[in-house]
Amino acid sequence: MYLNRKVLIIALLIIFVTTGMYAQDIDYDNCTSVMVGKGASVDGSTMTSHSCDSGSDRTWINVVPGKKHKQGAECSIYMQSKRSIGPDDDDRIEVGSIPQVRETYSYINTAYAVINEYQLAIGETTFMGKRSLRSDEGLIDCPELFRLCLERCKTAREAIKMIDELTREYGYNDVGECFSFADPNEVWHFEILGPGKGKIGAVWAAVRIPDDHIGVSANASRIRQIDLSDPDNYMASENVFSLAQELGWWNPDTDGPFEFCYAYANRRSMGCRRREWRVFSLAAPSLNLDPNGENFPFSVKPENKLSVQDVLNMFRDAYEDTPFDMTRSLTTMTRDSVIVKSPVATAFMNSDLRRLLKIQRERTIACGRATYVQVTQSRRWLPDPIGGVVWLGYDNPVTTPHIPFYCGISHMPGAYEIDGRRNFSRECAWWAFRRTSQLALFRWQQMTHDIEAVWSPLEDEYFAAQDSIETEALRLYEKNPGKARKYLTKYSVKKAEAAVQAYWDLGDMLWAKWTNRF
Repeated sequence: MYLNRKVLIIALLIIFVTTGMYAQDIDYDNCTSVMVGKGASVDGSTMTSHSCDSGSDRTWINVVPGKKHKQGAECSIYMQSKRSIGPDDDDRIEVGSIPQVRETYSYINTAYAVINEYQLAIGETTFMGKRSLRSDEGLIDCPELFRLCLERCKTAREAIKMIDELTREYGYNDVGECFSFADPNEVWHFEILGPGKGKIGAVWAAVRIPDDHIGVSANASRIRQIDLSDPDNYMASENVFSLAQELGWWNPDTDGPFEFCYAYANRRSMGCRRREWRVFSLAAPSLNLDPNGENFPFSVKPENKLSVQDVLNMFRDAYEDTPFDMTRSLTTMTRDSVIVKSPVATAFMNSDLRRLLKIQRERTIACGRATYVQVTQSRRWLPDPIGGVVWLGYDNPVTTPHIPFYCGISHMPGAYEIDGRRNFSRECAWWAFRRTSQLALFRWQQMTHDIEAVWSPLEDEYFAAQDSIETEALRLYEKNPGKARKYLTKYSVKKAEAAVQAYWDLGDMLWAKWTNRF
């Protein structure tokens, strides 16, 4: 088993290196995460989020039930689980195992596991890091760490400590990743990389987001100085300083204070930094942050407390009304000196169209290749099955409603458990939303009005009903927790199924209305 795992990892490394994916100067821009402390949200909930902006990760989502395990049982570890073809995929590559715990917790499972039954939630972005840190000996990759955190932990601190223990013994074999943790009380920004070729272990650091602040991760390492004399707000691996010295990346005598992001990664990518700027500028515009800046405050206090809708609006942002709005570059002047936007003007133009129009690409927060976007709420004053909820929308967040799935539900709709990455299918929920977002690219400025007329009322309905749904769930929970879970499952599934059907109908309407108007 060990030899088979090593051969597979070496083969993948050869492929990745020859295609340049792990070169130090490659910018990686496939995800965004926004974090909100309990004192920075309108209702006291903590939030984390993840825009899974990938064109290869799986599209199916399921609920993994909690289980009891026998003493001495083993937990299988898999490679590339985020690309499996379904919940019962027999083709997953098992690369090894670790001792199983006596009890694992239920969690909602996407390409990266989202939230568990104790309201512990995680978001993710990849920042790659220095190529030479990738280990060829470690056992566990990033998606598997997500799964293990949500199966085994109830709080963010507990999850970070578990990651430290597991990676010390079994090793981390992935690239640089940011985990944005939220439990009902705390939010943590956690960054991890491998220890280097031929080594078992990891190097990592974690910073707590102050309760009245928000944070952001956008595919660039953000942790700079860390104060390990303040364990309430900082944590790190025991090798966090020594590894950088050993590799010649930091000399305390000549280089000044240690900075994690510069020792183990870089901050060259403007596509990453500008998303950081935009999130903080939307929340605290009076800071007047420089959109071309290299470093921003690690976290900021928003000028107005944020709701889930506010965070979703951030994920729908394409730098509108800024110098970086790509649609402004396509404006034309009419005879009456009125500026109008081209019908195809969009932040999601493909490279051919951008090249033809000589438009420079901006990596906006909104992403046309998103597989899904999640925003979680964790609320300490509610029972766990009701307090934890993930607002989840498939594909481009600009064109889709985000549906509430409570962490206490027992299953997802059947159409959500079918993967659509490899083939189009009317049975797959993802394709209902994907087809609509892609059709909109034909005449973006006009078609998105038709689309918003569908998604906006749906999403407004979900938020308007949230208090009454949770009041009823709480009433049921106090009498019988099982009935509350059934009630919430029925509600989430019903709303998701209705949205999927509405989008199949919407896509058919868009075909009929717009495809013969060129």
